[in-house]
Amino acid sequence: MDGLEKVLIVEDELHARTGLTELVASWGYRAEGAADGVEGLEKAVEWGPSIVVTDLKMPRMDGMELLHKIGMLPQRIAVVMLTAQGSIESAVEAMRMGAYDYIPKPVDPVRLKTILHNASDQREADVEMEVTRRQVRSAGRLGPLVGNSPQMMEVFSLIERVAPSNVSVLVTGESGTGKELVARALHELSARRLKPFVAVNCAAIPETLIESEIFGHEKGAFTGAQERRAGCFELAEEGTLLLDEIGEMPAATQAKLLRVLEDRKLRRLGSKVETPVDVRVVAATNKDPEQAVASGELRGDLYYRLNVFNIRMPTLREHLMDVSAIAEKLIDDMNERHNCTVAGLKDALIRRLEDYQWPGNVRELRNTIERAVILAGNGMLGIEHLPPNFGEPGSVPSSAGGRAPMTATGGSADAAAAASREVQRYLDEQNTVRVEVGTTVDEAERQLILKTLSSTHNNKTKAAEILGISAKTLQNKLKEYSNSSND
Repeated sequence: MDGLEKVLIVEDELHARTGLTELVASWGYRAEGAADGVEGLEKAVEWGPSIVVTDLKMPRMDGMELLHKIGMLPQRIAVVMLTAQGSIESAVEAMRMGAYDYIPKPVDPVRLKTILHNASDQREADVEMEVTRRQVRSAGRLGPLVGNSPQMMEVFSLIERVAPSNVSVLVTGESGTGKELVARALHELSARRLKPFVAVNCAAIPETLIESEIFGHEKGAFTGAQERRAGCFELAEEGTLLLDEIGEMPAATQAKLLRVLEDRKLRRLGSKVETPVDVRVVAATNKDPEQAVASGELRGDLYYRLNVFNIRMPTLREHLMDVSAIAEKLIDDMNERHNCTVAGLKDALIRRLEDYQWPGNVRELRNTIERAVILAGNGMLGIEHLPPNFGEPGSVPSSAGGRAPMTATGGSADAAAAASREVQRYLDEQNTVRVEVGTTVDEAERQLILKTLSSTHNNKTKAAEILGISAKTLQNKLKEYSNSSND
């Protein structure tokens, strides 16, 4: 801990101000107090603290106005808001305005110490972030994200602004747009970057297990619970937790999640005690969250708690100018994964890729590039490495994802095209459901679901998207088939 780190306590109640100042000083900080927002602003300008801990309601100038004025100062100051019971909405609004974090009264010393420690670490992250900003301007990249379009630059800007804070973020956008990459970028650009990043798909966990997976359980909490198990929150301690497809989470679990977000304490299944947690939560959904709230799939209070900051990922068809840059990045990834030496994209292929509308977004582009890299092996990718009839009216987008059984390692365009046709015949065979005359509708449906699940390598989320049903419906169908086989 840097003993010269300055912390300013702004609190109109004398005893509370004196107690907090002495407590913070005992942790190795240089701490001073101010009696209200006016005095606090004066000391912020003259003394230059790196952190300000301020009460929300004060005479002359309240905490919200102080936060706004501190945000206008040239130096970067982390503001932590003290809130009384019942003013959580004000705290959330403060975080929207740029507060680093908030802590309810009476102040929990352990939590305050953790917040100050993280805010101090953020100063180091700020230096790295400025380097990253320069890289973004010159190369169009931010962590795992790629793009030079205005749409992606807006996403980069939002990530840069919110990453240093502990505020919850809701990432929205169609499937395949890269919502998890946004969460990873937020993590990598925060003071939590050296701590765990944990991602959990709420739609992929059976309803009976999701609460245990997220919050953990004690030994004997339910049948089969033979030992204590930490949930995703505890696994992500001091790091970042991504809750993907949050709208698929059961209502009872949503209520418990809301409690954890507000109190920052959780209770494992079967436990009688609460465990403090320090986790930054990022939620993602491919649905319109307001429609999900209206339909009852997503609790309104949870939505407003998660939606402190919203980042919408554009569809790929909205920023087609980034297709070639993303494809080049994917080629580098696939060369390493498949031990290939593809050098880049031919101009004709770039034009074809930019003319396509990409209903599967970046995920579909990734599958297309992976397949092409495997087919080519080396040299430049051309149109001959695309799936047959790619981009033509009435053609079906490929979802092979590079699962071809053979590769071409160069040679003429005719040889590459022949190899492409051979691979496609194999893929068509693998992804075809044959239904005999007399087969019942239920049996045909079962075959279609199981074949689709097999083609996605048991990825239930992707299978549900292909089938056009919800992940919950797919889970129910699979449970029904399992029960039938056991009868």
